[in-house]
Amino acid sequence: MSATPETPPSPSRPTVTEREARQVAEAAREQDWRKPSFAKELFLGRFRLDLIHPHPLPADEHAQRGEEFLAKLRDFCETKIDGALIEREARIPDEVVTGLKELGAFGMKIDTKYGGLGLTQVYYNKALALVGSASPAIGALLSAHQSIGVPQPLKLFGTQEQKETFLPRCARTDISAFLLTEPDVGSDPARLATTAVPEGDDYVLDGVKLWTTNGVVADLLVVMARVPKSEGHRGGITAFVVEAASEGITVENRNAFMGLRGLENGVTRFHRVRVPASHRIGEEGQGLKIALTTLNTGRLSLPAMCVGAGKWCLKIAREWSAAREQWGKPVALHEAVGSKIAFIAATTFALEAVVDLSSQMADEDRNDIRIEAALAKLYGSEMAWLMADELVQIRGGRGFETADSLRARGERAVPAEQMLRDLRINRIFEGSTEIMHLLIAREAVDAHLSVAGDLIDPEKSLPDKARAGANAGVFYAKWLPRLVAGPGQLPGSYGGFKHGVDLSGHLRYVERTSRKLARSTFYAMSRWQGRMETKQGFLGRIVDIGAELFAMSAACVRAELLRGRGENGREAYQLADAFCRQARIRVEELFDRLWTNTDDIDRKVVKGVLSGTYTWLEHGVVDPSGDGPWIADAAPGPSTRDNAHRPIR
Repeated sequence: MSATPETPPSPSRPTVTEREARQVAEAAREQDWRKPSFAKELFLGRFRLDLIHPHPLPADEHAQRGEEFLAKLRDFCETKIDGALIEREARIPDEVVTGLKELGAFGMKIDTKYGGLGLTQVYYNKALALVGSASPAIGALLSAHQSIGVPQPLKLFGTQEQKETFLPRCARTDISAFLLTEPDVGSDPARLATTAVPEGDDYVLDGVKLWTTNGVVADLLVVMARVPKSEGHRGGITAFVVEAASEGITVENRNAFMGLRGLENGVTRFHRVRVPASHRIGEEGQGLKIALTTLNTGRLSLPAMCVGAGKWCLKIAREWSAAREQWGKPVALHEAVGSKIAFIAATTFALEAVVDLSSQMADEDRNDIRIEAALAKLYGSEMAWLMADELVQIRGGRGFETADSLRARGERAVPAEQMLRDLRINRIFEGSTEIMHLLIAREAVDAHLSVAGDLIDPEKSLPDKARAGANAGVFYAKWLPRLVAGPGQLPGSYGGFKHGVDLSGHLRYVERTSRKLARSTFYAMSRWQGRMETKQGFLGRIVDIGAELFAMSAACVRAELLRGRGENGREAYQLADAFCRQARIRVEELFDRLWTNTDDIDRKVVKGVLSGTYTWLEHGVVDPSGDGPWIADAAPGPSTRDNAHRPIR
């Protein structure tokens, strides 16, 4: 039986209050800011252009190594990968996976001393964009293996012995996967039910993991499990490297989805699986911190593939809209279609600017990019979906028709509808849009909570609140006056961004608007205080404004970089200008919706829906979904199903 509101939770599943869940998440996040952050400063009303301009660049040897690999990968994509075949058969051919291993694609981010290619984040992302354009399923395979699978957490937290043992395997022969999500645990890891019980020199794992990307074919797993607190064991959520072929591991199902049909994603059960203590990554209780730190740069792989999607959408939109005529001229020249093409072109330019800038900053390691990477993931996934949707609309009925059907009747097999399906998951996995809003908002208000958090904490004592009040007074006495005026009000500011097309006005807008954003955040905290965290609609709009301002900044800086290098500078300035003008309209709409919205009435309607007040509105349809449980039973125990695990050799 699955748990329902009337059924008590399984004894193996922790019962966690809202406050306890929040404390677990808070303990896992990085507490300190030891390096500067452009995005953090932006949310505080301080436009630190000096942190991103001049645009950082890779070293010559890194660029040469990256370009050489991209050339080999492009040839492989063009000659060995049949994206249509993968879509039809819902599986990446084994020989393609083997070929990618031989090419070194599974070791792109692994240091050369362990047999990898040692590519920078910049070129790793370019490679993902390239291979993802051939098959998004292959992009997901390589990304899950290197961005969040075994290589990245070992690079950051592994012992030397662990690196020497596992990284050479990951570089050439083995596929890895990351296992955190469970049937009843998504973005609330405090309720994690998989356990790792110490037993001698081992840990014994029991539990079920859901949506294990690469899990069906993986050789190595990163598994998050809860270690019970006991004598000599601090306990807590802990990370382990686990051999996928270990006794007691069963891949119970290969899941199928609306997109990414070649994805080897499954349900994995652990029943008394013994894992040596030497395979634990970090200390007990550090699992979530390891996961979140891994994602700081790991999240950049997803928007990189969104850049690839945008480039493909632009190519198809250009070619189709020039060939298709209506009312005596190409459809591109009709304003209703042309505006969609302009949106795709400008947004692709800006999104590539965001990803390249964030990636290069990650490579240089001079800045803390946790907010930048999160913004890139959030913005990339949302904007790529919109671009693909606009491409389907531009293509009309052909956009809704499958590539196989187009081919069968003699037309170019453009998989526009597949692109839309494949991109949809990006708004959900590696942090849904809603979770990304909350995660970024928490980081954006960190400075405020650091000085005034005790003031709004109901459990703090009066002396604690008094001390917090004094500290807050000092901080805000210095901070608030700086939000009144700045370079954005001086007509000559940022004059170095005026070359034919004038981008300086957009940078002045970003500077002024960042101060307005900071004032709006401060006003909201003053108004709602401890209830601020419940205002998720408001927080989401604050973050979306910040994302647009970051993208505008990156677009202008990239345009100036290309102009300075003599690489399509005039055209880059035109695209940056178009994007910034489009973004400014979106920003002004978001500011209007900060205070003029339907959030309150929406909450009332939701309460009515949940209480059954509007069930009459559901009459007149049938429900084909059946009577199965909403959440599958994940009680620990031996598997009763055949093992679907199929390692590729």
